[in-house]
Amino acid sequence: MSLQDLVVTPVFLSLVYLAAYLVRPWVTNEDTKRYFIPALTVKIIGAIAVGLIYQFYYGGGDTFAFHTHGSRIIWEAFMDSPMKGLKLLLANGEHRGDIFNYSAQIWYFRDQQSYMVIRLAALFDLITFGTYSATAVLFAVFSFSGLWALFLTFYDRHGSLHLLLALSILFVPSVFFWGSGILKDTVTLGCLGWMTFTFYKVAIKQDPNPIWMTIFLLCAVLTFTIKKYILLSILPAFILWSFTKYVGSIRSVALKITVAPLLLTIAGAFGYYAILKVGEDDARYNIYSIAETARMTAYDIRYGWGARFGEGSGYSLGELDGTLGGMIKLAPAAINVSLFRPYVWEVRNPLMLFSALEALVSLLLTAWVFLRVGPKYFLKSLFKSDVLFCIVFSTIFAFAVGVSTYNFGTLARYKIPLLPFYFVGIILLWQYGYLNKKRLS
Repeated sequence: MSLQDLVVTPVFLSLVYLAAYLVRPWVTNEDTKRYFIPALTVKIIGAIAVGLIYQFYYGGGDTFAFHTHGSRIIWEAFMDSPMKGLKLLLANGEHRGDIFNYSAQIWYFRDQQSYMVIRLAALFDLITFGTYSATAVLFAVFSFSGLWALFLTFYDRHGSLHLLLALSILFVPSVFFWGSGILKDTVTLGCLGWMTFTFYKVAIKQDPNPIWMTIFLLCAVLTFTIKKYILLSILPAFILWSFTKYVGSIRSVALKITVAPLLLTIAGAFGYYAILKVGEDDARYNIYSIAETARMTAYDIRYGWGARFGEGSGYSLGELDGTLGGMIKLAPAAINVSLFRPYVWEVRNPLMLFSALEALVSLLLTAWVFLRVGPKYFLKSLFKSDVLFCIVFSTIFAFAVGVSTYNFGTLARYKIPLLPFYFVGIILLWQYGYLNKKRLS
């Protein structure tokens, strides 16, 4: 960041807030209006804070690679020659003579997952004049739009819980911090919110509007390009959500008992097929090699590049042997580390303290709900359609990132997509469990 940020960014902040106040009447009501501007504000604060942390605490990192050594170079190319800028924007990782002077400076030019984020940042740079913080604000706005869509999804189903839903989705500290800057996580978090909203509209509300389907497909493609494992985690949960919603609509208990196992089997088969299709063109995420990918990623983050920023924040769940069975054996520990660690006594640096406090809240909330409603109603409520969707996705994702990260600093950023879903799931468990308990007591 430079003096340019102090001139350009306030202008864009003014425009963003003007647009927010104009849009707010169309996307809020008396219940939700109070959360809109504060939720946008914490996202913007998070976006700028991420840049400051990477610049003055870490002294570098992904957000620098995406912007300073990425999108800003494309913006400079556009300023020199719009045709060269366009070629860089559409480049597929091959250095060409007429753009080599630019592409050679882009650190992630050959990494298509990272380069997609650079492309998006470059598009924003065209209107922010290559200003880091202004572009980061626009990233935050996109992420906020997805989280707001996610909030509206569950508000439509559970309107009386609007305050708890807002706290769970819009105001989780690590989510509005790590999910707001120029990072992969910001883009995929926004996409995940929009995919959930549009899937709900089409599959659950049965509103096959072409606009919803188009948004879903665009966000799915973007997520597939940037972080394929998020799509691998959410697709089975989507399929299960739609099937359990259908089972729940069957009034006959006898028919429900007969049909439910068959439908759940079909849902599982669809989920498995979806995972196969998503991973078939990428050897890293193929069902037969995903365990080896997890092993290599975990050890690389633990002992390789991730150790540079970890400052002693590594962890181990046990030995990863590169086999599917060996990886699945670590599932309970992996889910635990994503949801409830680091413990407060594992803190090694200031940023870990915030992660530890958030994990402690997650642990205490889970324990409180379990004890409050009791094991019987807790388990019974777990099979409610919305609860099952949230818990299935969050536990699958917790397993995926927990077993493949092995560094608390990196995990704090990687796990943010699961947190809104997990907190919503726990809140709904409390609601359903408490109501069932009260009705039958």
